[in-house]
Amino acid sequence: MPLTHAFFAVIRRDLILALRRRSEIANPLLFFVLVITLFPLGIGARPQLLQTIAPGIIWVAALLAAMLSLDSLFRSDFDDGSLEQMLLSQHPVSVLILGKIIAHWLVTGLPLLVIAPLLAIFLGMSVHSLGILLLTLLLGTPVLSLIGAIGVALTVGLRRGGMILSLLVLPLYVPVLIFAGNAVAMAGNGLPVGAQINILTAMLFMALALAPWPTAAALKMSMSQ
Repeated sequence: MPLTHAFFAVIRRDLILALRRRSEIANPLLFFVLVITLFPLGIGARPQLLQTIAPGIIWVAALLAAMLSLDSLFRSDFDDGSLEQMLLSQHPVSVLILGKIIAHWLVTGLPLLVIAPLLAIFLGMSVHSLGILLLTLLLGTPVLSLIGAIGVALTVGLRRGGMILSLLVLPLYVPVLIFAGNAVAMAGNGLPVGAQINILTAMLFMALALAPWPTAAALKMSMSQ
């Protein structure tokens, strides 16, 4: 099988499996919605404050939802032996891993982009900053999946790796959170956000180019233990 066919076959397989296990799609999305809708209840009827902190609320909720879905990236394949077969494949493991990460983002990250505008309007975010919010989510959520894949690969062989995974990936998520939240906040104030968008774009391309290699190496280490 050519490499491109194998790459798209991995994406297709993971999407089919995710549709059969709909909780993997519903749980992060439901968590994302609940976290955002609970903030107005905790803060009270203060629309100005909600509008000010809305970018941070949405991005923190998106980050936590991404972390919630990370464990499903390699866990089922590790348990049923599919991951071992992938590592023994004649194709470059990093390319196949990239296919799995893309499928994971399509299942968990893309739904966040769909529901985010409604939640942003719910928090009183201006229409002008809504487009920047979607752009930052489009650029930033794949970075979360790519970085998170490295942490999952390092902890997939551990029975209780959730806490270790959080400690590994949270510090690496902070730059994405800072630049994305700042871009949306500055757009709401009518300020230019080109620098932040360029940095997020650079992060995305760097993660796409670099993350699959350490992920593949970490999976080989986890499987050899």
